[in-house]
Amino acid sequence: MQIEQLLQQYFGYASFRVGQKQVIKRVLAGDNTLCIMPTGGGKSICYQIPALALAGTTLVISPLISLMKDQVDVLLQMGIAATYINSSLSYSETMNRLNQARAGRFKLLYVAPERLEDPAFVAILKQLTIPLIAVDEAHCISQWGHDFRPSYRYIKNVINELERPPVVLALTATATKQVRVDICEQLNIVVGNDVITTFARQNLAFKVLKGENADVFLKDYIVKNQSEVGIIYAATRKNVDQLYEQLKKVGVSVAKYHAGLSKSERDEYQEAFLYDKVNVIVATSAFGMGIDKSNVRYVIHYQMPKNMESYYQEAGRAGRDGLDSECVLIYRPQDVQVQRFLIEQSASGERFGNELAKLQAMVDYCHTEGCLQTSILHYFGEFEAVGCERCGNCTDTRERIDVTIDAQKVLSCVIRMGQRFGKVMIAQVLTGSSNKKVLGFRFDKLPTYGILSNKSTKDVNLFIEFLISEEYLMVEQGEFPTIKVATKGRGVLQGKVQVFRKQQVETKQIVKTDSPLFEALRAWRRERAKAENVPPFVIFSDQTLWDVCAKLPKTLDELLDVKGIGEQKQVKYGAELLAVLGNEVDS
Repeated sequence: MQIEQLLQQYFGYASFRVGQKQVIKRVLAGDNTLCIMPTGGGKSICYQIPALALAGTTLVISPLISLMKDQVDVLLQMGIAATYINSSLSYSETMNRLNQARAGRFKLLYVAPERLEDPAFVAILKQLTIPLIAVDEAHCISQWGHDFRPSYRYIKNVINELERPPVVLALTATATKQVRVDICEQLNIVVGNDVITTFARQNLAFKVLKGENADVFLKDYIVKNQSEVGIIYAATRKNVDQLYEQLKKVGVSVAKYHAGLSKSERDEYQEAFLYDKVNVIVATSAFGMGIDKSNVRYVIHYQMPKNMESYYQEAGRAGRDGLDSECVLIYRPQDVQVQRFLIEQSASGERFGNELAKLQAMVDYCHTEGCLQTSILHYFGEFEAVGCERCGNCTDTRERIDVTIDAQKVLSCVIRMGQRFGKVMIAQVLTGSSNKKVLGFRFDKLPTYGILSNKSTKDVNLFIEFLISEEYLMVEQGEFPTIKVATKGRGVLQGKVQVFRKQQVETKQIVKTDSPLFEALRAWRRERAKAENVPPFVIFSDQTLWDVCAKLPKTLDELLDVKGIGEQKQVKYGAELLAVLGNEVDS
């Protein structure tokens, strides 16, 4: 059967997304391949279609239990034989599924990487016909990645032990060039044998807030978007607990998730979120890796993450169904110190310097006045990107003012201080602080001492961050980061380059869901999901429901023209969908 037929029959789509067909053809041709696609770009189809086309059972290495269960639930709904093996199963359940796998009952078998450390488990795998190994979240295999997991290093050993070497497909949404090279080396993929579509998410609008009252903004935002699903990320368990209580007090239906909760508590809160019993969850980064909930309309970072990889992966959990969604990052200078402290506790040597450079890139992102999406893409090596016209910076109508004189004052001060100090000391000199260190170095004798005394130290700190993000200044990382004047900054001092900077943010609704038909379909989906004991998005995504609203199918055959409705779901849900449509359209 042609791969296009499989796509339509099982998944309900008439054509592939960008890059999917290219990856699938390489896999079916027997080429080990690295696939880089943004979250929500359709990576799973890149191994699920080959799994249907190839004889045997495709092995999927997946990092979290929740992802396995969600994806298997979705596949079973489509009529595809799949299962998973992880720590949530009893010994008898595990053996039963492995025996079925040996009998060739499954097209896809999902396992956690930790399973590969067990020689007995690997011995059973050697009895299966495995034509393809799909390594999801492949950046976890690299020590330079943002979520390195040593168990991923066992994948190569398993591949080498199988009698017939399978094709290997590595998939990830976030990988710098350094990480991509490491993935290829670890998984015997020829460097360059990759498919990189784009890191861009066309349906996401990014926004960075500085100088806002975070708690007031958060409550206002959630109340104005109370019918939408959202994730709020906080840096610590304490922050999560505090935000959870604050939101509960103002009547928000909210759950929470962090490693300090018991397993039963985490499961209860996660299920409440996945099954649409609550619309909002407050969580640490422990939540969400692999969460396949497609209708998340916004992700808010209450604190700045430590690197761009983490941020883009977490923010990317918004809008997986392709509908417009928003990603808001609240920046406060103290968050930088928190993240630096965490890095100091967990990294050393070359990795320490690498993590500090990543943290600086995150700070630069928070202070750039250019397109936020473009800033992200540049980080991942995609330099041809142009303005997205959707992010907070692209849509900012504030006037740009000339701050060249103030920039020259800062740059001159950095040079006069010998380019050997950090931003805090520089800001203190510029504002005329009588701090003991300032006086001890005799910086009060410099011509630049106090020349920005009309501003607060905090404002000057933020201005220095802005100059760093726009590459007028640069940071030399080390035990004590130091600020230096960049080439671009010397042009400012020489009068050859002007510096411009933009001078409260209005909260608005992300999506106006004022369609009675959409709400009726959503209510039907909720009841159907409850009856089947699966999350609502497993039945149909929001994108599918909106497409039903747009196309108003009148027959079972016309349902197959709706995005996300394949033959299995047409048979299973078609009559009920048409009944809901008939009732709403006639009323």
